[in-house]
Amino acid sequence: MKTLIKDGYIYDPANRREGVHDIFIVGNKIIKVAKKIKEKADRTIEASRMVVLPGLIDMHAHLREPGREDAETIETGLDSASRGGFTSVCAMPNTTPCCDNQGVVELMLEKARNARLAHLFPIGAITKNREGKELSEVGELRHAGCVAVSDDGHSVKDSSLLRRAMEYSLMFDIPIISHCEDVGLSQEGVMHEGYVSTVLGMKGIPSASESIIVARDLQLAEFTGARIHIAHVSSRESLDLIKHAKAKGVRVTCETCPHYLIFTDEDVRTFDTNFKMNPPLRTSEDREALRQAVHDGTIDVIATDHAPHIESEKDVEFDYAPFGIIGFETAVASLNTLLIRDKITDWNGIVELMSLHPAKILGLDKGTLGEGKEADITIIDPNERWVCTKDEIRSKSKNSPFIGFEFKGNVKYAMVSGHVTFGDVSLHRRSS
Repeated sequence: MKTLIKDGYIYDPANRREGVHDIFIVGNKIIKVAKKIKEKADRTIEASRMVVLPGLIDMHAHLREPGREDAETIETGLDSASRGGFTSVCAMPNTTPCCDNQGVVELMLEKARNARLAHLFPIGAITKNREGKELSEVGELRHAGCVAVSDDGHSVKDSSLLRRAMEYSLMFDIPIISHCEDVGLSQEGVMHEGYVSTVLGMKGIPSASESIIVARDLQLAEFTGARIHIAHVSSRESLDLIKHAKAKGVRVTCETCPHYLIFTDEDVRTFDTNFKMNPPLRTSEDREALRQAVHDGTIDVIATDHAPHIESEKDVEFDYAPFGIIGFETAVASLNTLLIRDKITDWNGIVELMSLHPAKILGLDKGTLGEGKEADITIIDPNERWVCTKDEIRSKSKNSPFIGFEFKGNVKYAMVSGHVTFGDVSLHRRSS
């Protein structure tokens, strides 16, 4: 199959390319990127007035399979991701059984191959069953196809055990993704501890519960020389620690999520459980610090932390609802609607945060529209307006705080290895 993407506005910071170009694809490879390509194609995608990006990579998501197929499956999750423009998804290991062995990794990869949607890159558990007692076989996980290890949902409480995990990670050149939470401080908390939690009479989760573990994990990374990636940063205190560590040469990267850049603990006043997540939404000052960190490059990645829950789980009192929201289908649109509008970042920045940097951190040969590279491509109409409705969400779960939100910017196509996984190409077919 020969595909021509015509007249799209390309953002490809890896190759320092920006502007209106055509892209010619044969099979699964980008063959040529140039203005006014003349080669005939089996199909043409008219991309005029659209932005064309290297395929987006979500390096932090939960697909629930195996174990919670009622909330999400690998197929429904990757379908939702494709709708959101993601061509690669990294799945966290908190499944049942846990992704702590080769068998579970192979099962997940087989499910993803059968789905023929986004690429799936499993993340293995640091400790067996994420219990923080015994290290998983990191080498086995790496060999099976894991691109990182994490006990996401839990911190590794034993510092000595985490030190050993970091030392093993150096042997296999695999990053540690750290969920930073001191459960002694956060236990029974349901939202950020501060003025709003006091007014609402809710048990709070202080910022220190995150930043204390961030400080410990950064010191261990400095001590061992390991690569560490701090997941879902939510507080300005954590950002200060990360910025200081980077200045010292610690091998640290970090991420935040769209919801921390948009919402605050004030939104919890609605008692809508779709605003309940871990770490929690924090103050407007934290939000502004995160936005500044995106702008100045302290934050390397924006990930969704897509966390599906069925409606009956979320449709309870705030105290009893599980943490987490879905995020695949609204991530790019929310960032275009608010962050690009406010000049916090631009489309080159989005590519770096959601494609190029994740690829570099995880060692993936992606994040670029270079000739000879795999044709993973996201095409977006940056001006199309649409409203997020529950009925149109492709995820099996609907727990989104963006339902009813009007966005500017809509994903039109997602292409994975030259195969269109989202978007109607039937109108653009033609014979060669």
